[in-house]
Amino acid sequence: MTATATSTEYNQLIKTAKECNALGSTISLLHWDQEVMMPKNGIEFRADQISLTSRLYHEMKTNPKNGDLISACEANDDLVGDPTSASAANIREIRHGYDRATKLPASLVEEEAMLSSRGQSAWAEARKNNDFSEFQPWLEKIVNLLQRKAECYGWSEGGEPWDALAEDYEPGCTAASVSEVFTPLRVKLQSLLDDLMGSDKKPSNKFNELVLPIDHQKKFVNAIASQIGFDFQSGRLDESTHPFCSGTHCNDVRMTTRFHENNVNDAIGSTMHECGHGIYEQGLLFTNVGTPMGSAVSLGIHESQSRMWENQVGRSEAFWKWCYPKMGEFFGDATAHLSFDDVYGGANIVKPDFIRVEADEATYNMHIMIRFELERLLMKGELAVADLPDAWNARYQEYLGIDVPSDTKGCLQDIHWSMTSMGYFPTYTLGNLYCAQFFETAMEEIPDMYEQFARGEFGTLKTWLNENIHCHGQRFRAADLCVHVTGKPLSSDPLMRHLENKLKPIYGLA
Repeated sequence: MTATATSTEYNQLIKTAKECNALGSTISLLHWDQEVMMPKNGIEFRADQISLTSRLYHEMKTNPKNGDLISACEANDDLVGDPTSASAANIREIRHGYDRATKLPASLVEEEAMLSSRGQSAWAEARKNNDFSEFQPWLEKIVNLLQRKAECYGWSEGGEPWDALAEDYEPGCTAASVSEVFTPLRVKLQSLLDDLMGSDKKPSNKFNELVLPIDHQKKFVNAIASQIGFDFQSGRLDESTHPFCSGTHCNDVRMTTRFHENNVNDAIGSTMHECGHGIYEQGLLFTNVGTPMGSAVSLGIHESQSRMWENQVGRSEAFWKWCYPKMGEFFGDATAHLSFDDVYGGANIVKPDFIRVEADEATYNMHIMIRFELERLLMKGELAVADLPDAWNARYQEYLGIDVPSDTKGCLQDIHWSMTSMGYFPTYTLGNLYCAQFFETAMEEIPDMYEQFARGEFGTLKTWLNENIHCHGQRFRAADLCVHVTGKPLSSDPLMRHLENKLKPIYGLA
């Protein structure tokens, strides 16, 4: 038998990791219920529930006995000698999580859990009322807490507080490394955007102006989710203010989306985006549940999966060759006047606008760059929370040339900061970069993939993702997984090729 099977220390370490995960996934369900099902007046006690369970989770995870088990496993070369083995990956990532967790006092963890729960509720009300001042005191508390949290973690010499938080979402990511990627990418995107906006040919907007019954939209997007491979026997789709995907394990994945009578395209994109997350979660191996090998690599890799299904698939000409004829089955004569070009072009309109989750592919990353810059300033204390709306609005004018009309369409639009999630946003752009590079490789290996999409066949891509990305869990870190799958380090070139090859013909530039 192998050392992995006979090591008492390793078996105990995995048992403990699975117990921690069971409690952590219970906390995730409490959050899901708060966003989707819980009555408004339940928030105060729900905050107490989440605060208590978060403290217990932290205490379980930081038990010194876990440190002893990790050290014993690290000394066993049979377990860690091959860095890509399941045992080595589990030990490496459990060590990473343990070292991070033990730097935080339980009182801070409990405080953060309370602030996250109460903060999300305050954010939702402020957003609904279009009043940043309602959320400001909560965000001030959150920023103060995150500054203290970053101090507990620490950061490398020459780094900054933001780096300490980013490590939880994209290990190894720093503000400096993000800036190195973002600065040249912004120049390329701005050039493309200028070309598209300067073109005399513009796609029709009829598709995005169409008013359709929400109950019909729900049936439509559920059918799309099922067609592309989301398993409704192992997950569900509900509604929330801000679409998200969570759950407890690969057989219980919870997604949400949202609907507007006059924007079915948003419902399609949001649903396919969350399906990408959900298909990833369902692709993790059940035998590894509760361990790093049964967990996603990073948020950047997770986002690569959601953006792939939303954009490379859902905004492709091939997808709409299948989907366009299907619309009549759900909307009857209401969509009969739309041509194929109306729908495909409408799904790919490029227009600088206010809302990130509704942004087109050419402008989306500008939204991320703005949030990243503001997070850095908040964390360094160089931007007061009270001044956030003005700073936000100024950057939207500079980067996208638009004047933000309200807090709801401005700095209150995203839920992340209310959840105490800073250091998170750049993973969206990293996800776009990983996505484009993965998809290019998939297309090389499956040359007729677009023809399959046009027939409504998406299983080959799903299987490719299952076998090349999902099944590995955290066997590889993000950069290593990119090289393992594509044979190359991460580059912005595939993303720019994807955008130019699709958008320029639509705008009559190729």
